[in-house]
Amino acid sequence: MKDSYKTIVKPTEETLYKDRGSKFYGYAFPLTTDEEVNDLIAPLRNIHPKAGHHCYAWKLGPGEDNYRANDDGEPSHSAGDPILGQINSYELSDVLVVVSRIFGGTKLGVGGLISAYRETARIALSNSKIITRTITARVEIHFEYPQMSQVMRFIDEHNFRIEHQELTTTCFMTIAVPKSRQKEVADLINTMYPISAKIRA
Repeated sequence: MKDSYKTIVKPTEETLYKDRGSKFYGYAFPLTTDEEVNDLIAPLRNIHPKAGHHCYAWKLGPGEDNYRANDDGEPSHSAGDPILGQINSYELSDVLVVVSRIFGGTKLGVGGLISAYRETARIALSNSKIITRTITARVEIHFEYPQMSQVMRFIDEHNFRIEHQELTTTCFMTIAVPKSRQKEVADLINTMYPISAKIRA
């Protein structure tokens, strides 16, 4: 199970790639759900009304099974797949890349289209700010106030994040830990009697 994945922080500025008169405008957007795709592409149709194709690819989540590539009328696999290839090359998730093409009068052929869409996607992603996100799960810790320093030392040593806490005579905290280590962390805390922990959904 992967604990982290890379994504982009914010939408990129428009980029432009030209080939034999055709103009390819590239964009990259952070993506939360596939339902956002049409809403993100719609404004581009207004920005470039002469564009005959708005080809795109997106990928969601840390796995390898939630993605789409769309050629939007270009020859099959000549646009969406090269764009998706660049998303995978940058090892990104939760991202949408769109390339809007304005035809310049000279046909590029399938090979030319593949090259142009790939290069436009690469330029757009090279201009993005990429961050690494950790996939977390929650562990709830129960303890008495005298154990506070021991609990805090454990959290600090492992760089876990406190999401919620209630500190009275009897205390509890909810911490965020790497998802693949959720059970391991809970089991470790449960060896620190009288401190106890349980896995939270």
